[in-house]
Amino acid sequence: MPKLTPVYFFFPVFNRKTGEPPLINGWIPYLGKALIFRKDAYKFLLDQQKKFGDIFTVHIAGRYITFIMDPFQYVYVIRNSKQLEFHEFANKMASKTFDYPALSKGKFPELKENLHRIYQYLQGKPLDIISDHMMKNLQDIFEWKCSQATDWETEKMYKFCCSVMFEASFVTLYGRVPAADGHKVISEIRDKFIKFDASFPYLAANIPIELLGATKKVRKELIHHFLLQNMTKWLGGSKVVQARQDIFEKYELLGDYDKAAHHFAFLWASVGNTIPATFWAMYYLLRHPEALAAVRDEIDHLLQSTGQKRGPTYNIHLTREQLDNLVYLESALNESLRMCSSSMNIRISQEDFVLKLEGNQEVVLRKGDWIALYPQILHMDPEVYEDPKEYKFDRYIEDGKKKTTFYKAGRKLKYFLMPFGSGISMCPGRFLAMNEMKMFLFILLSHFDVELAENKAVRLDNSRMGLGILLPDADIAFRYKLRSLRN
Repeated sequence: MPKLTPVYFFFPVFNRKTGEPPLINGWIPYLGKALIFRKDAYKFLLDQQKKFGDIFTVHIAGRYITFIMDPFQYVYVIRNSKQLEFHEFANKMASKTFDYPALSKGKFPELKENLHRIYQYLQGKPLDIISDHMMKNLQDIFEWKCSQATDWETEKMYKFCCSVMFEASFVTLYGRVPAADGHKVISEIRDKFIKFDASFPYLAANIPIELLGATKKVRKELIHHFLLQNMTKWLGGSKVVQARQDIFEKYELLGDYDKAAHHFAFLWASVGNTIPATFWAMYYLLRHPEALAAVRDEIDHLLQSTGQKRGPTYNIHLTREQLDNLVYLESALNESLRMCSSSMNIRISQEDFVLKLEGNQEVVLRKGDWIALYPQILHMDPEVYEDPKEYKFDRYIEDGKKKTTFYKAGRKLKYFLMPFGSGISMCPGRFLAMNEMKMFLFILLSHFDVELAENKAVRLDNSRMGLGILLPDADIAFRYKLRSLRN
């Protein structure tokens, strides 16, 4: 029998300094705990919390990430935006994912800051304008797609949400394709977008795009749609996109392809999470008849009180105040966001420093260390939310008004619902996203009778854990028909 030569694996050894959290390293070189984390981050983090407490460091794919599990400590991470930075990390990931050059200050001075200022077009009065356009475009698409549904029509729900929300967002932001087959052109872009989006978790995990089949080719085709010679043909684009175009033109070192890649990235940011969030909001409402009835009654009451008629041939106008006052609709939407969001709020230490926390706790951080908050743990905490795995459409209502007070261990929480991130990493388009989803549901429920056509449970697909809204693990059939005007 031949003599067997032992094989030794050598791991990098990091001597833990006083004040550094316990390190969970894993036995696989480089990967560490990446595989088990990707399989079910929520369960993994809960298990580590039971073993090591509310602060611990995990080795994940070459990164050492310190998780802060106590929601009362979130504020100390969020407010340290100077020492704990986010934008550099986000810039590197986005530039690699969407194929544009990193926004270095030397090559593109103040480009990052100028682009950030443009988000003013997604707040205040400009938000009202773009929301009005979105409402009109949603109604036009619903009328084109569904106005002949006098008898029951059956479709797949995710596919339906994707079709309506993608086209409405595209036309609102970038303008209408004037060709006779404009719907078809946008559908073709959407189909390519779906193919690219399927690879997004792998790109975010730093997997080379060359290993992801046709993804590189699809990405290039998508970016070419946003070249200037194509965008100038589209009619009625938004001020926010026009402002981005104007800024890009000031940078000679930014090529035509690079500018187009930025526009494509903006599209992904606009719909990548909104589409699955819309699906879950619709799915949970249809799964719970009492929720559907309460939201529909609220919608019908608003239309009656404002003298507006419902139906595809009537244009409905909603002010921001009216949208905000739909408390059952907003609560139902917030509840679905609580159950399906899985974002990881990341910060990177810019220097060696000591992060001071509540209760005289301290965390010693090295330059380059990652800090992470994982709000899904908070969202599913039974101390904060009774029966957290159950959908309760009125969870965010108290005495007929919005409920914004939640407690843990008898103490009021500053942060209790975090589907859009936090602090410097909070999604700048969150107000438009909420308006879009509310308007989609408003039109759907005011115009149509809707019900599930399959009796099956759809579950969360965990492959995007840490990246935002989780997708469903399968699609589900539903059916709809025009509501009788007498209902």
